[in-house]
Amino acid sequence: MISKRTGAGAVVVLAGIGLTAAGGGREVLRRQAAIARRRIGKPLGEDAIDADRRWKKTYGDPLRLLVLGDSIAAGLGAERRKDTLGARIARGLAKELHRSVDLRTAAVVGSESSALAGQLDGLPSSYRPDVAVIVVGGNDVTHRIPVTESVDHLEKAVLRLRSRGAVVVVGTCPDLGALREVPQPLRALGSRLSRQLAAAQGEAASRAGAHVVVLARVVGPFFLTNPDEMFSIDRFHPSALGYKRTAKAVLPTVLAAYESRGIPLASVDANGFTGK
Repeated sequence: MISKRTGAGAVVVLAGIGLTAAGGGREVLRRQAAIARRRIGKPLGEDAIDADRRWKKTYGDPLRLLVLGDSIAAGLGAERRKDTLGARIARGLAKELHRSVDLRTAAVVGSESSALAGQLDGLPSSYRPDVAVIVVGGNDVTHRIPVTESVDHLEKAVLRLRSRGAVVVVGTCPDLGALREVPQPLRALGSRLSRQLAAAQGEAASRAGAHVVVLARVVGPFFLTNPDEMFSIDRFHPSALGYKRTAKAVLPTVLAAYESRGIPLASVDANGFTGK
């Protein structure tokens, strides 16, 4: 398999979160971050499987699907190309629409929201996706990127995609409280910060005209209650089953977004965000 190489590690950099505390509390969180880094390590390396291809090619009349964002969007943790998030969504779209799907993955392992602009810049100027899916945010939390800065990058990416004629679906930041390898109280702090970012992402993405899927709500409970099955060997990135559940949660909104193209958004989905 051809793989996508990045210069960024997949290890969660939770030490940065600890800087929000003070005094002895800060030191406790730093020690816990070191424990988390040792536990998680880099068993998956920094390469995600390249799943870019035409899925269900016999259907013909291909639809162009673009996936941007971080390691989850890139599919790190999947051992087979068909188990990556992009491939799962592509196959689901093909089945429901009876059309082939050309998948292009611009997502890069380790990316923060600021990397979305570069991912878009790397696309051919003539490329016009029909549907774009963005999943990003976890690295913004672990690297202490201000929420306003993160969502500004996200909103600009959505607007750029819409200017290319794409309908856009944003999966908001997952709940970092599902990471059992992270000790308490660091895990609880990560959960709170990731949920704050997710809420802001949803508002910004909706404002820019994207459809929103609140991952912490629609798929987070599976990761909280079944971590052995939902996480890959690093206990940080999804397993094949984790990606299957995530794609299953995202797909209905992707289908609704595609089928509503050209129609002003009255409401985005059942996750509570309103489009303009």
